[in-house]
Amino acid sequence: MSLLNEFENKLWPEDKLVMGIDEAGRGPLCGPLVVASCIFPVGYDNELINDSKKLSEKKREKLYDIIVNDALFFSIKVVTPKEIDEYNIYGATQRAMRELSYEYDVETVLTDAMPIEDNPKVVPMIKGDAKSISIAGASILAKVTRDRLMYELDALYPEYEYKKHKGYPTKRHLELMEEYGVFDIYRFSFRPCQDKKIREDIKFYEK
Repeated sequence: MSLLNEFENKLWPEDKLVMGIDEAGRGPLCGPLVVASCIFPVGYDNELINDSKKLSEKKREKLYDIIVNDALFFSIKVVTPKEIDEYNIYGATQRAMRELSYEYDVETVLTDAMPIEDNPKVVPMIKGDAKSISIAGASILAKVTRDRLMYELDALYPEYEYKKHKGYPTKRHLELMEEYGVFDIYRFSFRPCQDKKIREDIKFYEK
């Protein structure tokens, strides 16, 4: 399914830039939240770019390199579990998107359903990653970055099988949490993490 690009098609003929912002990792019990922005050149088109959730991992990896090469500007923010616990997942996502929205001067900033009240250029779009190539590009950058970070965690702590579940609350992940406990890559404010033993032998963020 091709993207509608409603705002891009309205602004690009006037030579005005559009920023798209999206995230990956709001639902997992552990690992970072990753938020990304993407600005394509006026008139940019690539029919392969779509909502990252609709693409295979192999296609996302390939498109990541294309987006990094073709984008006029992009930025990626990694939000730690500690920040998520401090601001809650919604607040942490909003804070990161707000910061990104001010990093480059554009006519319109499109977010995937996230309002940024103090930035009048922001337009939140429901299911925006399926409607805007700018948001879809950001979604791919965020998703690929987060997956790569989870693979790094899997290499460090293979007993948790992060490569398989990416930190999401699957039955297997919950079983492993029960068996091995949780440590500082976990979001302690999330309910499934709260009754698990806390490991004192691992301090990922202090290593």
